[in-house]
Amino acid sequence: MLIDLSLIVITAALVVIALTAILNAFTFPRLREPTRSRLVRFADATVEKGHVSRVFVLIPARNEAGVIANTVKSLLAQAYPALNVIVLDDGSDDGTGDLARAAAAGDVRLRVLSGSALMEGWLGKNWACHQLAQSALGEASDPDDVLIFTDADVTWRPGALAALIDEITRNQVDLLTVWSTQITRTWGERLVVPLMALVILGYLPSPLVNRTPWTAFAAANGQCLAFRRRAYQAVGGHAAVRDRIVEDITFARRIKAKKMRLWMADGAGLIVCRMYTSWSQVRDGYAKNIVAGYGSVAGLIAGAIFHWLVFLMPLILLTVALLIPDLLLNRVWLFALTALGIGVRALTAAVTRQRIIDALWMPVSVILMTRIAAQALYWQARYGGVRWKGRVIRNRSFTA
Repeated sequence: MLIDLSLIVITAALVVIALTAILNAFTFPRLREPTRSRLVRFADATVEKGHVSRVFVLIPARNEAGVIANTVKSLLAQAYPALNVIVLDDGSDDGTGDLARAAAAGDVRLRVLSGSALMEGWLGKNWACHQLAQSALGEASDPDDVLIFTDADVTWRPGALAALIDEITRNQVDLLTVWSTQITRTWGERLVVPLMALVILGYLPSPLVNRTPWTAFAAANGQCLAFRRRAYQAVGGHAAVRDRIVEDITFARRIKAKKMRLWMADGAGLIVCRMYTSWSQVRDGYAKNIVAGYGSVAGLIAGAIFHWLVFLMPLILLTVALLIPDLLLNRVWLFALTALGIGVRALTAAVTRQRIIDALWMPVSVILMTRIAAQALYWQARYGGVRWKGRVIRNRSFTA
């Protein structure tokens, strides 16, 4: 009886997740390179105001020697007017700043700043972004100028910046967040990184995020946050999120609370990112954010139990039923639930340009996420927070 009740709950959860993923497969906005005529219309509209609106791409970089040159080159190759790229070298000891300058080869559109010492009460990335913003705001003269905060490991394919600005202007957006197309190569990356897409596509109906004022349906990706200048200032900039690990979600909620427009879109192969290159990097990178993402340690534990029930329990019971035929377990039902969980993972992989075949390993992915949760809990117990790039970060929730 208890098992049957559990399976009813699991079925309901999986059906909701599947229906949400199907809805998002058809409705989730995707960046697309704008036609020449649309770019001309945008240029004409900005020229009518007396100048072309400026775009500031702001990159905090701490020990990013392996990726910063490629990122700078990809941005400076964008065919877009009034572009400014500012990199903040946040205390790197690997030559990040020099490599960024060398990659620009004298292009005056790039500036490299040296970061100031971390101020008390601030997290490292937020302090770096604050310094970048202050530099950009000193030059930005129009409320509609665009400030784009992006990570050093994000690559901008040809046409990406034009597509992003086109998405902002067509939809009259105050904050556009782009879910980068993830590049995964090692098994650790392949089995964990695409789960981010599963959460976004399976748990958040994009029409509710993009077209309603409800802050409960607010999400954002710190790899790419594009603000109108006026919107960034209206929500208090990074000073208002100085101690938030998931500052991106806090920004999203504050934008909605101010009755401004939040919009999220898929990078669609134009904005891409390889976040990590090994299992240890995946483990530590996800452990850094996971407690703050769930809001609390209790929330993290509840989330882990939920995912074990939904994506692992049907397979475990199905295996037991096959090994012990005398048990009164509905094998067809269990097989259907196992297949549905794998099918949802496959659908979200297809929509976000990941390997569909890796969906077969979904049960292993859940176990790996449990290992990541355990890492976060260990850090919490030992340090009262998490460790990242030589710093201890105290956890705060994403509430506004």
